[in-house]
Formats: sequence, structure tokens, C-alpha cells
Amino acid sequence: MRILFTGPPAAGHLFPMIPTAQALRAAGHEVLFAGSQPLNQLREAGFPIVEIGDGRSIRDVFEQSTGEEIRYVAPDMTTEQILGRAAHGFALVSRSTVDGLLEAADSWRPDLLVHDSFQAAAPLVAAKLKIPSVVHNFGVGSGLDMIGRIAAHFTEAYETYGVAGPAEPTALNVVPASLGGDPEGLRMRYLPYNGGGIVPAELLRRGSRPRVAVTLGTVLAELDGVRAIVRLIEAAASVDAEFLLAVGGADLGPLGTLPDNVRPLPWVPLAELLTATDALIHHGGSGTLLTALQAGLPQLLLPQGADHFTNADALTSTGAALSSASDDVDAPLLARLTADPALREAAARLRDQNAALPTPAETVPALEALTAS
Repeated sequence: MRILFTGPPAAGHLFPMIPTAQALRAAGHEVLFAGSQPLNQLREAGFPIVEIGDGRSIRDVFEQSTGEEIRYVAPDMTTEQILGRAAHGFALVSRSTVDGLLEAADSWRPDLLVHDSFQAAAPLVAAKLKIPSVVHNFGVGSGLDMIGRIAAHFTEAYETYGVAGPAEPTALNVVPASLGGDPEGLRMRYLPYNGGGIVPAELLRRGSRPRVAVTLGTVLAELDGVRAIVRLIEAAASVDAEFLLAVGGADLGPLGTLPDNVRPLPWVPLAELLTATDALIHHGGSGTLLTALQAGLPQLLLPQGADHFTNADALTSTGAALSSASDDVDAPLLARLTADPALREAAARLRDQNAALPTPAETVPALEALTAS
């Protein structure tokens, strides 16, 4: 069987698909990714790639289309406004990928098309070539809903290619039902893929006091730096815990002199970093949230924009996390994150719910059945 994967060039959208692709390849199927620039993240995953798009990045398309610098932090916008802006933006990003994806699918003739909900070309190509398709969800939101939202901004493309509307894919969820997703879709265990990287040996064992990892994901740190954690770092100085600052190559200047219990790290794969960590503080990105969920850790979310607020609402409702505005973080909140047994018990329940779902390898037969039907 041949499976064609595609999604926008962003870690939060591509990385959740990698374990699925690995499982299919391990089962003997051929896997090909259709991706647009930058392609370095897909190259590191070890899959063959056909390039689509016009060479522009997501940021290039957004800024050239609007004439404004891309704005990621959006505390003043409602969830509906954030979703609407994302749908319009990713429709623009996807427009240049239609010809390439259509040509790749027509030439390679996949038996199944697996795509991210933010890749608007995929449902068009699946409908035109009558290829069974799967929308590979990456978090708590509905992939089917996002496909419909983006298609409303993609009508010109559907008319150009003579397609009535998007294909109706099967949804593949990577969250327990208690967190959301598409109710009628398949559910699969979330297994984190964070790429390769060097893990300092001392981070493989527990520290002598509670250890808290702090990260801002890949996009927020690039666009907004470390402004979201300035107050957090100030408050950390009076907390009896070690704080591991995992923000890649971001400029730490805005944080001033770091307290003795705050340790900056080089880039470390998050899943491995969390194996000997007691809690995680982050912006609320889906991949970060689910990596900590899989590890059974209490979380503190500092939502900034994108899907962060939706994620924060979903996770705090389970009792496994706290949520706060960045400027409201204080020492008692940080102390509670590592000391509250109710948080840890709820996080363990979510970990067990995730572990009870079929692995990617165990999901392969369900994906194979979609091609037969």
C-alpha cells in the first residue's frame, strides 16, 4: 500500500504524523511526504519527500498577503476570531501547493492520503482523484471543523479545479475522548516525536529537589522571544525547585540575571527532557501539552494565541493543569504545580487514558481497511 502524507511546514502540524508514518512503513507500506519549505524537519525524520509550494514559508505568505508583520500573541481575540484568522491565513498558504500535490498524487497514485487539517490542498486533491483520506488531528480541536472553515476561503481553487467541495475524510484523533477531537473518528495513542538531539546525561535521572521544565515551543519563541516568562523567572527565585529553561536559541536578555535555580539548556528533545522532570510550564501548544500528558506530568499553561486558550480550557477542566496569564504568575502558583497531589493524580489519569488507546502500530489495520472500503 502507498500512503501520501502532507501538512504545512510547522513542527506542531508535522510531528504528530511522524509516528503514524513510521508505523505504516514498519508494516511494509510505502510512505511519501509532500512538503513545502522549509523542509529540514521532514528531512530529519528520514522519509522521502516531494517538494510542493512556491518556496515561501508560512511567515512569508502571511506577511506578504497582509502587508503586516505576523502577530502570534493574541490575548484580545476570541477563540472564534483566532480560528477565523487561522483559516484565512492557511488557505493563502495552501493555494500554492495545489498543483504540486495534485501532480504528486496523480503520478505516485497513493492508496491513502493522510493530511493535516490546515493543509487545504489535500481535501481538494483527495476529492478530485477520489483517494480515501484521513485528517490527522494534532490536538484537542476538530480537524473536520477546520477543513470546513478553510474550504470556505478556498472556493476559487475548488472552482478552478472543477471540484464541488472537500473530500470527507476519516478523522484520526491523538487525544483521549475526555480532551476532545472529532467524536466519530478513530483514536490512537499519542506518542511524541520531537526530532533528534543531544540529551545531557545528568537529565536522565531525578534531581535532589523538584524539577520543572519551561518551554515556549518552536513558533512563539521565534516570533515573540521570551517575554511570556519574564514574570515566571522572577517568581522562580523564591521557589524550592530547579527550573530547566528549554527555549532553544531564543535571546534570554529580557530575563535579566537568571536566579541560581534556573538553568538554561541547549535544544533538547522534549519527550526525553520530561522523563526526569516533575512538571512542565509552557505556552499551551498542542504538541507540548500532549508530550507532557503522555509523561503524566502536571502542567501550567500560559496561553498566548493560536490554539493555546482552547487547549488550556480543555486541560484544566480535567484537573491535570493550571492556567494563568503570564503577568499573574507568582511563587505560590509555582509551588502548587509541584506540590498539589490532586494535579498529579489527574495527570496520571490522563496518562493512563492515553496509554489505553491503540498504538500507531495497532492502528495500521484500521488505516488499511479504509483503502479496502
